[in-house]
Amino acid sequence: MARIINSSQEKYLDSFISSNDNLLRNIEEYAEKNKVPILAKQTANLLEQLIVMMKPQRVLEIGTAIGYSSIRIARLLGKNSTFHTIEKSSENVKLATENIKKASLQNKIKIIEGDALRIMPQMKKKYDFIFLDADKEDYKILFDYSMLLLKKGGVIFIDNLLWHGYVAAKNVPAKYKNSTKHIKDFNRVFMMQPGLRSVILPVGDGVGIGVKVL
Repeated sequence: MARIINSSQEKYLDSFISSNDNLLRNIEEYAEKNKVPILAKQTANLLEQLIVMMKPQRVLEIGTAIGYSSIRIARLLGKNSTFHTIEKSSENVKLATENIKKASLQNKIKIIEGDALRIMPQMKKKYDFIFLDADKEDYKILFDYSMLLLKKGGVIFIDNLLWHGYVAAKNVPAKYKNSTKHIKDFNRVFMMQPGLRSVILPVGDGVGIGVKVL
């Protein structure tokens, strides 16, 4: 697998990240053991930094998984903030609900169970921060829906845009070829989107950050 940064750099950066949060550490260990994709630590730190800077009132997450990023975001939101997160896997919803209860955030996080492709077109109120981390083949249409739901001046945060480094690799393993093509095609759309000031950063597995300017 291609690497975005080398292991010594990653280890050095990770040395600054506190690991005294038992709940998050348990979720990280569960995710690693059960091969559940969650945010890389550096990506999670960047996400948290943006939440602190922006102080968003309405946040939408597309792809709850087991609640790892939901918890990290919700802990930083203001008292009157709204946080919705969409997840189509009933098993993930069950695990996320348990983790969110352990974090005492069940009154702050609303999980919407179902397919975001069907749910998002029905949503009316806009958000000032959207985090997209769902099935890669759906990124383009989910991004289009997100742009409709994102307020002017709002931020969209998208994970996995370097896709293990394969988007820039000459030789891509067969099982990653289709997903890599989806991400490469999406990246062109993301970087050329009218009315969005976009950047892709080599953090974690590659992070896209866009600010809606129109």
